[in-house]
Amino acid sequence: MSLFHKLLHNPGVIVSEAIQQASAKAKYTIEEIRARRKRDCALGYRLFAAHRWGDLGDGHISARDPERTDCFWMLRWGVSYHAAKVSDLVLVGPNGELVEGEGEGEGKGAINIAGYYIHHPILEARPDLVSAVHVHTGWGSPFSAEARMFEPISQESCIFFDDHALWNDEEVQVQSVPAGRRIAEALGQNSAIILRNHGLLTGGDSVAEAVGRFVYMERVAELHMKVRNPKPISAEAARFAKEDLVKMGIGRQGFASMVRRHIPDPEIVI
Repeated sequence: MSLFHKLLHNPGVIVSEAIQQASAKAKYTIEEIRARRKRDCALGYRLFAAHRWGDLGDGHISARDPERTDCFWMLRWGVSYHAAKVSDLVLVGPNGELVEGEGEGEGKGAINIAGYYIHHPILEARPDLVSAVHVHTGWGSPFSAEARMFEPISQESCIFFDDHALWNDEEVQVQSVPAGRRIAEALGQNSAIILRNHGLLTGGDSVAEAVGRFVYMERVAELHMKVRNPKPISAEAARFAKEDLVKMGIGRQGFASMVRRHIPDPEIVI
């Protein structure tokens, strides 16, 4: 069984990639960490396709390079999410240039450029994050139009208690780095943000964590749109639930569960 499969089927042994890098006795090499991030990134796009998200190419997953930390990997433009492979990822530089990989267009035309404008400022402002995730969804987008925050009205919503923000801005067409920096500023030290009239975005210390949290966030948005007369739990109860859920690596566990359900052979992305 490969290292990837061992980690996939035993999510409890997965530790923070940030800790792996910081430790002088890191268990994995730079090459192994890069391969893991790229594989999870490709799997993340396929999971979005399994949820019927991104058919219009309206989303992006970033994976910070562990060596060139001001660069990140992202799916090249023109590849359907359901067919994403590691070889389809391109390395995007701090100025939006293509550092590695091939795309259908030249330079910034090789990727969904909005992805650069959003992800680069966030990863630049948050060195603790390995990945950021954003895709337009059936519940996250309409919920964002209400310009409100989540309430602790379910177990899943407690994951984001005191850990999400609202970007209350009309700039739904993010077409500049300054706009992305305003999103990063609004995100602060939170792991998730609601982009008004746009949708949801999450970050994580691994690609798996960011993708898993995004799916939970979409579920919470759906709940808020469906419930009619919710009775939120207390802040004390919400914090207790959050601490218990987060310490289990809720995003990574969710990611592993979804891969087992939707992608029987994860090696297909290699």
